[in-house]
Amino acid sequence: MNIHSPDITAIPERDEAEAALDVLRRWAETATTTEILELDPSVAKLIPGKTSVDYPALSRKFPDGFAVDDAYKSTLPDLQNGPSSLIKGAKQQIQHVGISNFRLPLRFKTRDAGELMLETSVTGSVSLEADKKGINMSRIMRSFYKHAEKAFSFDVIDAALNDYITDLESFDARIQMRFSFPMKVQSLRSGLSGYQYYDIALELVEKDGLRQKMVHLDYVYSSTCPCSLELSEHARATRGQLATPHSQRSVARVSVVLDNDAGPLWFEDLIEACRRAVPTETQVMVKREDEQAFAELNAANPIFVEDAARLFSEQLLADVRIGDFRVIASHQESLHSHDAVSVLTEGQTFAQDSFDPRLFETLFHTG
Repeated sequence: MNIHSPDITAIPERDEAEAALDVLRRWAETATTTEILELDPSVAKLIPGKTSVDYPALSRKFPDGFAVDDAYKSTLPDLQNGPSSLIKGAKQQIQHVGISNFRLPLRFKTRDAGELMLETSVTGSVSLEADKKGINMSRIMRSFYKHAEKAFSFDVIDAALNDYITDLESFDARIQMRFSFPMKVQSLRSGLSGYQYYDIALELVEKDGLRQKMVHLDYVYSSTCPCSLELSEHARATRGQLATPHSQRSVARVSVVLDNDAGPLWFEDLIEACRRAVPTETQVMVKREDEQAFAELNAANPIFVEDAARLFSEQLLADVRIGDFRVIASHQESLHSHDAVSVLTEGQTFAQDSFDPRLFETLFHTG
């Protein structure tokens, strides 16, 4: 008698594999954990909802009553404060690491002894030594929030910076606070008034044991081209041709370092210095008589972008409360498809050969 054995080396067809898988699943549904383990632990993965036998069953319900004590917290992993062996990449010092744009409402003092509650965007960073893995970034927020109920001044920012330098055991640190500051302004002739909003940032920087206090202000104005004005007048005078000079919305970002030994520089003081330098600030409330007055004001104060930088500089140099400064002016041309820009610096704080490639784009104000 000839007996033919099945060829066990033959590759099964798909329908044979599906049939075998179905048999294995039906067996695993009723098998015990021990039986599955003895066969193959991976069989558990074939059953939806069944946990692998080498991994504990986990609860999917949020534990409302779970309380965290010190003993439990001591068991939590903390990778950021791990040994230097965990550092990825080059072991180099990082000049700034932290958090950007955490927002909260803060009170600010005004020149008339009042206070304003303003939504504020805060950036906080510290330096990180080459042999440290990282920082606990939440400590920056916690340190800052300790002072959040106070009316903010540079003294309060000083205290906040002290706290998180201590908490994070760092040597250099920075706080920057950005907000929109409202100031009521009068129309030129109609007697109306309205609120102008100014983008302002306060910055406190500690580097190599020295601290600098800075204020950044964006001032928005209209610039009438002196060349275009003269050409328009020439067309009127020589050919009786009506022509209008081109003017455009323009922005100056004025950054100043405060002299620690001088008196306080109020936001209103810096705004008014800019207004003295270039009086053609964009208007809030406008009737026909105001619009005519604005046209006359622009004609009386035509400026190139170079003029603007120097006019702002003249006002800043005259204020003993101001040390180093920088003026970045951008005239967003109505004649050209590009902008005219200028940068003027005084002192070493803002002196630099290179700029962020998108620096001038940030000076665009949509109103």
